[in-house]
Amino acid sequence: MITSCYIHIPFCDNICTYCDFCKRYPNNKIIDKYLYALKEEIINNYRKEKIKTLYIGGGTPSSLSIRNLKELMKIIKLLKFDKDIEFTFECNPENITKEKLLILKSNGVNRISMGVETTNNKLLKYLGRKHDFKLVKEKISLIKEIGIKNINVDLIYALPNERICDLKKDLDNIISLNINHISTYSLEIHHNTILGIKKTKSINEDLDRKMYDFICNYLKEKDFNHYEISNFCKDETFSYHNLGYWHNEKYYGFGLGASGYIDNVRYTNTRSIINYINNKRIIYKEEVNKKDKMIYELILGFRLINGINKKIFKEKYDIELINVFNIRDLIRQGLLIEDDEYIRIKEDNLYIENMILENFVD
Repeated sequence: MITSCYIHIPFCDNICTYCDFCKRYPNNKIIDKYLYALKEEIINNYRKEKIKTLYIGGGTPSSLSIRNLKELMKIIKLLKFDKDIEFTFECNPENITKEKLLILKSNGVNRISMGVETTNNKLLKYLGRKHDFKLVKEKISLIKEIGIKNINVDLIYALPNERICDLKKDLDNIISLNINHISTYSLEIHHNTILGIKKTKSINEDLDRKMYDFICNYLKEKDFNHYEISNFCKDETFSYHNLGYWHNEKYYGFGLGASGYIDNVRYTNTRSIINYINNKRIIYKEEVNKKDKMIYELILGFRLINGINKKIFKEKYDIELINVFNIRDLIRQGLLIEDDEYIRIKEDNLYIENMILENFVD
């Protein structure tokens, strides 16, 4: 049973200096063709299950015009919604409007994820963003006004020349918005981005670590629950869509560059919009066996602060988690810890999670 769906909208009014996602500038003619191809892909692959989590990401989905947004919502109606669906829509402050929000709400969107990145206007300019914090405050208020209360804000840290005091100011500003979810990401320099082309260097690793630890400790002080390496929420307002990924559950991925996991196959769509429109969509398929599934289970599950539930793992794979790969060795080394229900990465070792996960990759 597949109950989660991701849909990619690759269009952006502005290309940020750090962005490595699948995106392109909008053009009405190409958007129309893209939405038609998206509709075709869904019709041909969706198996009529009730969808419990739907995530529309990008790109910048909120960059769509009113006409295009209405067409996208018609396409969404091809999916059957569970009565308690979590329906997330990504937006940027500069192109989300009251009219667009009303369209989203009337079509079932109940969670907004906003790309804020930083509240420092100088650093926003460095990242190539077109908003300021004043606009962020206005748009968050507008989202709440039309009745969507479940709001995530993205924060990027470890920017060149950024200091801990700058990061604290960002966190204080974001907390002042009274939102319930924060996703934090250390700036990565990809070679095919503007920053990469300019040969921008990442900040010192020690400072990066200090910033990560500061975020974790400071948000905990402010009553945010640190439930995944990069994610924090108030109460239990987790991103249930992303929890599906981390629990290694199956999901549909529709749209340009989207990835999915159906039956025993993980797949990725082309990043060429011409190929996508011409029905040359899937460019990569990986058929996963039991061992592969367990590797994915570890790589994804150890991102969670609680770690991996031993009972559920045994039910899925008919083997004790402690007996797979070199889990016992990592516990002896103090990199993992075990209790009655879970095996997890020690909180002090979360920053070196990638190094630990390398133990599970051939």
